[in-house]
Amino acid sequence: MTAVRQDAWSADDDLILAEVTLRHIREGSTQLAAFEEVGEKIGRTSAACGFRWNSCVRKKYETAIQNAKAHRQKRNYMKKQPLGAGGAQVASLMTMEGEESGYKHDGISEESISIDAVIRFLRQWKSSYQETSRQLKMLEREYREKEEELQYLRRENERLSKEVNEVQTDYRVVNDDYKALIQIMDRARRLAFLSEEDDETKTRFKMDANGNLERIE
Repeated sequence: MTAVRQDAWSADDDLILAEVTLRHIREGSTQLAAFEEVGEKIGRTSAACGFRWNSCVRKKYETAIQNAKAHRQKRNYMKKQPLGAGGAQVASLMTMEGEESGYKHDGISEESISIDAVIRFLRQWKSSYQETSRQLKMLEREYREKEEELQYLRRENERLSKEVNEVQTDYRVVNDDYKALIQIMDRARRLAFLSEEDDETKTRFKMDANGNLERIE
């Protein structure tokens, strides 16, 4: 049954049109097939979908279209490559090239694209390696400095710990001596007090003119 929808395009309709068309581009299909699929989904004719795509929606997805074309070219290229580690490496290079340049020039051959990708990959790898080596040297230097600082702090901590132990020992000795001195002074004070009491309570005598002892009150 032919679709006869005539209402205005909604944002959801445009989104479906964009998603399906981009998928067909990535998979190597035609835009006409995409328009027919969209027409069946949203109830419009393929001609209406194609007109909407070219007049309005396409302008909003230029970058996505270029990426889809790049994905399609990489897909076609990988189909011709032998399986194995080498093919996987070429695939990664093609992916990098497609992400950076978007394959804006559709006329570039697959051979020239792969060579450019290899050259660019090697240059970037060299730059990344140099930067990584520089950062590694810097980190090693910082590690040595931190290690030296750590050793110094450990030695300083040991020295301070010994000093603290010595001070604590001296404090205990002085504290014990102080307590002993207080005890001695307390005993001396009590002895002196008792001696004074004995002197006050002791009976005193004196001799009179006849040689007799006489108590003194």
